[in-house]
Amino acid sequence: MSFNSDFIWGAATSSYQIEGAYKEDGKSLSIWDVMCEKPGAVFDSHTGKIACDHYHLYKEDVQLMKDIGLQAYRFSISWPRIFPSGTGKINSKGMDFYKKLCDNLLENNITPFATLFHWDLPYELYTKGGFLNRDSTDWFAEYAATVTKELGDRVQHYFTINEPQCIQYLGYGSGEHAPGLKTGLRDLLLIGHHLLLSHGKAVQAIRANGSSSVQVGWAPTCSGLYPATEKAEDIAATEMAQFDVTTEYNGTEFNSFGLTYFNDPVYLGKYPDKMFSLFGEYMPKIEQEDMKIISQKVDYHGHNVYNGVAIKSDGKGGYLYCKRDIGYPHTAMNWPVTPECVRWLPKNIAKRYGVPIYITENGLSNQDWVALDGKVHDSTRIDFLHRYFIQMKKAIEEGTPIKGYFQWSLLDNFEWSNGYKERFGLIYVDYETQKRTLKDSALWYSDVIKSNGDTL
Repeated sequence: MSFNSDFIWGAATSSYQIEGAYKEDGKSLSIWDVMCEKPGAVFDSHTGKIACDHYHLYKEDVQLMKDIGLQAYRFSISWPRIFPSGTGKINSKGMDFYKKLCDNLLENNITPFATLFHWDLPYELYTKGGFLNRDSTDWFAEYAATVTKELGDRVQHYFTINEPQCIQYLGYGSGEHAPGLKTGLRDLLLIGHHLLLSHGKAVQAIRANGSSSVQVGWAPTCSGLYPATEKAEDIAATEMAQFDVTTEYNGTEFNSFGLTYFNDPVYLGKYPDKMFSLFGEYMPKIEQEDMKIISQKVDYHGHNVYNGVAIKSDGKGGYLYCKRDIGYPHTAMNWPVTPECVRWLPKNIAKRYGVPIYITENGLSNQDWVALDGKVHDSTRIDFLHRYFIQMKKAIEEGTPIKGYFQWSLLDNFEWSNGYKERFGLIYVDYETQKRTLKDSALWYSDVIKSNGDTL
């Protein structure tokens, strides 16, 4: 057994990173538009005003998806393009863009997977407190209901929120992402609770307004821990570490990037007990129906995973993080290359939560350029993906219910605070001319898809 016959091979993007058209057809500013105005916030003062101009070039991009052989495309919807004021009157021109995109995908036999929120909060709602305001959960539910109703049968697969950890900590803790704030622990935990409530209310809205066959999940992230050896004690130590709540890893006083903080409430209906012992009075007020709303049944779990850390037993019933080898392999963004994470993380997610899984993001930033022969020879990306796919295949053969894989990213794009410095795409984008070039990795991935992984 390797990849199931119905395994889905796809690629992913997000609205602010590729669409451009930042004020066109009624779209209002997002917090990322405003973040780009802040001196020093983004590399070399780059912005997403034009990005990959996907808003105008979507048909060309869909054709490239078809050329690669993608079976599915995970994209996100721009909230301020749908609701310029954040709530209230819908912007029909903005909604029409996504209808046309989905129609074009379906005409080319590519299944749309829509993510409702990939970080571009309407600036109008930020001025009202954003996710610090409990009303944000109702704003998001209204938005989810509208999008689902408008797209109708075009979209049968939704993800509510992408990486709540990044929204919360990178946006309001470290301040490196929009809105660029550095708040305290109390605010961070309140934002986390409101994101969880927003997810739950969105699931309700999607079920109420979608077709009878609509499916929904969400797409958090975390470090994918894996055992240093396959000894039973190291495997047990890895599970313990993966399911732990800690303030120590990454050297921060608050770490929201563990598995259980954002996922136990969704799948088990409660916060991990350790959250209360660690954070006590700083934990947000939990109203009577909150956990019931948060733990709405979902159809699958999306997970973004790029790297991880090896874990070993400390010999005393606990665990230790292993130090990385001298000269360990790393990507252009200095992220470690640890393919074992896509074997062990999904396995532990399935063990704890019993839910089917999509790998919703995985890939690398690479030092790509157009060679003298006019092609982009990204052999490093091919080797990276090959290694990760082998480990994913092992996980499936061991019984882990992985339903599909979305490579990050379809296109080189605006990489948040790194601007256009980092290139994650299967497709090279010349940002001056908007010329697209399929990289060698796109052609290699095409062969993997055609064989359903048998060429690995």
